[in-house]
Amino acid sequence: MVKNILTILYSRQTTILSSAYILMATTILAKILGLIRDRLLAHVFAPEKIDIFWAAFRLPDFIFQIVILGALSVAFIPVFTEHLEKKGKAEALEMARVVLNVFLGIFSVTTILMLIFAQPIISYLIAPGFTPDRQNQVVELTRIILCGQIILVLGSFFIGILQSFQRFIIPAFAPVLYNFGIILGIIFLSGPFGIKGAAMGVVLGAIFHALIQVPIILAVGFKFEFPSRFFNPGVKEIMKLMSVRTIGLAAEQINETVGLALASFASIGSYTYLTFAQHLQVVPIGLFGANLAIAALPVLSLERARGKIDEFKVTLLTTMHQILFLALPSTAILIVIRIPVVRLIFGASQFNWEATVLTGATLAFLSIGLAAQSISLLLVRGFYALKDTKTPVAISLTVVLLNIVLSVYFILYLKLDVWSIGLANSISALLSGWFLFWRLHLKVDKFDLHQALVPFLKMLMATIIMGVALYIPIKLLDQVIFDTTRTVNLLVLTGLSSIFALTVYVIVVWFLKVRELNTYVELFKRIGNFQNRLKSKEIISDTV
Repeated sequence: MVKNILTILYSRQTTILSSAYILMATTILAKILGLIRDRLLAHVFAPEKIDIFWAAFRLPDFIFQIVILGALSVAFIPVFTEHLEKKGKAEALEMARVVLNVFLGIFSVTTILMLIFAQPIISYLIAPGFTPDRQNQVVELTRIILCGQIILVLGSFFIGILQSFQRFIIPAFAPVLYNFGIILGIIFLSGPFGIKGAAMGVVLGAIFHALIQVPIILAVGFKFEFPSRFFNPGVKEIMKLMSVRTIGLAAEQINETVGLALASFASIGSYTYLTFAQHLQVVPIGLFGANLAIAALPVLSLERARGKIDEFKVTLLTTMHQILFLALPSTAILIVIRIPVVRLIFGASQFNWEATVLTGATLAFLSIGLAAQSISLLLVRGFYALKDTKTPVAISLTVVLLNIVLSVYFILYLKLDVWSIGLANSISALLSGWFLFWRLHLKVDKFDLHQALVPFLKMLMATIIMGVALYIPIKLLDQVIFDTTRTVNLLVLTGLSSIFALTVYVIVVWFLKVRELNTYVELFKRIGNFQNRLKSKEIISDTV
């Protein structure tokens, strides 16, 4: 059994849904640990202290997203996949070594500069609404987290390499261990070090993130050695592809930074309320949108490399509908039962009713754009597979500018509370999703719009019916039957109402003959056979 488990862990996933299933399963675990992390923060520290921790995350994450994730999501996987297909494994791995060393160097230099100039950046850009004493605490935590991000670079490139080889299982566990490290920091280090203990946990999580991938990265043939040359043509191509996208990523990160900076002006704790609401909203985005998009990128890149554009279009539309099938009902659930969800996750001793209401309102407005954000992750990767970074960047710059203008107007001029930042985000997300789809539609010589829109409209209708079906029992049970001041009753109320609503959704999509229902039913049947695979003596798998 142990041998079979190891074989599965090292095996290659050959379809988008099988890859996405693995990513979803581990993402669920990572998200659960992430919510446990947030619950522990809300239990141990008051919102004004948690503000300091999340503000300290902003600068390291800003740099990491632009310098590292930009290269991975935009250029590395498509170029690496093409090298594997056309030039062979040895040349592709040599290119990977060069890329890793180049970006480690760039990130290290950038980190040193940020360590030096952290004080003015935090004071004027990240948390301008904080008092000087709180800003100094943010600077101290930022410097700790920056050190951990260097290690995270290594683990992130391992993920890119392994996903290019269509090995998703071990890399999918890396974020799980990342959150586990932060949790350990909160539990064991917050006593002696206060909020700095959580920052130390970030460094510990980054170490775990990289270490878990070392055995399999060696198994696929990657060697830790200094490259013989730094002028690899693949590196030049990656730099060229990511150069334009870096502008878009910078705009998106500036957009997020502006939103959080404005939250620091709204009220004490608003930084935390916005961050916690975002963490809840991105759970379905991470489970459905990001995982299916990540799993689709190598397939889309391969179809583009082989010139199979018709297959490319079918793959993209099919994956888009699979994302919408799950993202739309998630939107209804988060909007209707926002308060129970926030109370269940964050209702700790130091998170009061006002904090719950503001976080819930922010979550509801953020969730309006949830489905659009989910499919945008796929559509953007469709452009990446076509090696077009300019179009998504142009769209990103436009909607980011709109989002910033709306957020500034809502917070500084209308004096609305932090929930208005969520509304601005959703308006921008909806426009971004539409623009991305339409531009990709024209680029691939047009999708079949009937095939693209009819399933979406059916799922949207089912979601609206489901939302109404969810709202009624929540109100009735809350007012008549359950004392929701008790956690167990609140959990039962939320669980029963959600199960009832999802049942309504499944019945409606079945009645409307939405094909994606059959797709997921078949997937669950295959998952049911997983235990038999573990017990079988022989597993047919394509291992390195």
